[in-house]
Amino acid sequence: MTQIHLSAIDWAIIGLYFVFIIGIGLYLRGFTKTGDDFFLAGRKNSSWVAGLAFLSANLGALEILGWTGGTMKYGMLVSHFYWIGAIPAMLFLGLYMMPFYYSSRIHSVPGYLLLRYDERSRLLNAVSFAVMTLLMSGINLYLMALVFNVLLGWGWGVSMWVSAASIACYITLGGLMSAIFTEIVQFFLIWAGLFLVSILGIVEMGGIHEVFAGLPPAMASLWSTTGSSSQNAMGVTWPAIVMGLGFVLSFGYWTTDFLVVQRAFSSKDLRSARLTPITAAFFKMALPFIVVIAGMVAYKLSVRGEGSFVMPADPTDATKTWYDAALPLLIVRYYPTGLVGLGITALLAGFMAGQAGNVSAFNTVFTYDIYRAVIKKDASDAQLLWVGRVTTIVGILLSVATAYLAMQFNAIMDYIQAIFSWVNAPLFATMLLGMFWKRTTSHGAFYGLLVGMAVSFSIFLGFKLGLFSPATAHLITFADNPSDMTRNLWQAIWAWLVCFGVTVAISLVTTPKTDAELQGLVKGLTPDIDDSQVVWYGKPAFWAAVAFVVLVALNVVFR
Repeated sequence: MTQIHLSAIDWAIIGLYFVFIIGIGLYLRGFTKTGDDFFLAGRKNSSWVAGLAFLSANLGALEILGWTGGTMKYGMLVSHFYWIGAIPAMLFLGLYMMPFYYSSRIHSVPGYLLLRYDERSRLLNAVSFAVMTLLMSGINLYLMALVFNVLLGWGWGVSMWVSAASIACYITLGGLMSAIFTEIVQFFLIWAGLFLVSILGIVEMGGIHEVFAGLPPAMASLWSTTGSSSQNAMGVTWPAIVMGLGFVLSFGYWTTDFLVVQRAFSSKDLRSARLTPITAAFFKMALPFIVVIAGMVAYKLSVRGEGSFVMPADPTDATKTWYDAALPLLIVRYYPTGLVGLGITALLAGFMAGQAGNVSAFNTVFTYDIYRAVIKKDASDAQLLWVGRVTTIVGILLSVATAYLAMQFNAIMDYIQAIFSWVNAPLFATMLLGMFWKRTTSHGAFYGLLVGMAVSFSIFLGFKLGLFSPATAHLITFADNPSDMTRNLWQAIWAWLVCFGVTVAISLVTTPKTDAELQGLVKGLTPDIDDSQVVWYGKPAFWAAVAFVVLVALNVVFR
């Protein structure tokens, strides 16, 4: 594959980006004096600021590169990961779960588990989340380094360490405040730098209708080919999409993953916190117009067999096509000198926004839910601030180590979904029962979460090591020769069901907490939200309804 040759203007744009984000960290350091400043950005943000940061923290390597390339393989089915695989959960978080999170004044999601259940559940989730976050950080660093190594000729180590050092600087200096500020800048950079790719692709194709014209049926629709796993390239069926992705994995990620929920915690009041994921939902629904359209344009160019658009071999497996190179190749095809630098900077912004989200969530959970809970229970605010900064550096170094682990996996998208199924899928059952069934006990929550995680990881290992017979594999996934994605979706479903069932069974034979202990933590024991003084167009429920209508319309149009 031919490397990109950047002009002096392109390099200047990239250099200015690094100078700017590090400068933000230096500037905000003077405003970061307490633990709340560092870990919660002082709880001063509006719903728009928190909402853009909420989504930007999710815009990592997988979101931008992975699903653009994924569209070349799977077509419109990728949109499920943006629409049914995100929007219902984001709306549910804002309407029903955020009041419990925000009103309890916790610093992290494991902090809620401590208040609702006990130290065991909090520590189990904190440790598993920390491990998951480090694995995700490694994937992000690996993909970024891989792209710039192949496309720009940068050394793999140089690419990774430049990114790691930059993130360490501005997060260590300014904490979450710095991360949120840069995430907002990165959000607009991503849109400004990448949206034009889709527009120019549509123009070259001759219009949006021509982009879809001639596509195989399995690539041009959302639902029509999901009756059987053999009818689509992803190898999934609609029950797996609805239950595995739309319910378990989606709700497990968007409602319990502290990486994104932390941004809502930084809001100035409860209404802003509830509006944060709802505001982000509108932008999330629009992302396929960058990612999916760009992927389809790349597919059409590749099918045409144009010499100027040839997909390279995967650097980790020469027998496979490297679909993740689709978006950088489109940038080179469509952007002139100067704009190429902007496009590369937008890719950098996406990588670093996702990485900053991982690091800021990791340092908060480690500081409050591991260090203060286990190592030094009487730590002062100043000590926690110092530990948070040190943990940021340690987290970056550990992320570099896990990047080497990520190199061993060719199917990064499947690897990431597997990680979510180990941790987030069973955790969602624990959180759902805890918030909406006051009879749930501490013993039930801990053992349910532990068994659910064990079941998920055991299924993963069973398929990975080839331990399951075809009959057993069919019993688990309801599919013959299930794809990796099908396995992950059903793996998540079983983890949720087992955790839910074990938690309920043990709770019925153990003693729950008293109503007095559960005030503000459970539905029915928390005062109803009074927003009668808020105008109708300022209420979270109104905008959630609008978002849901748009979601339904998109699924009908592209069915």
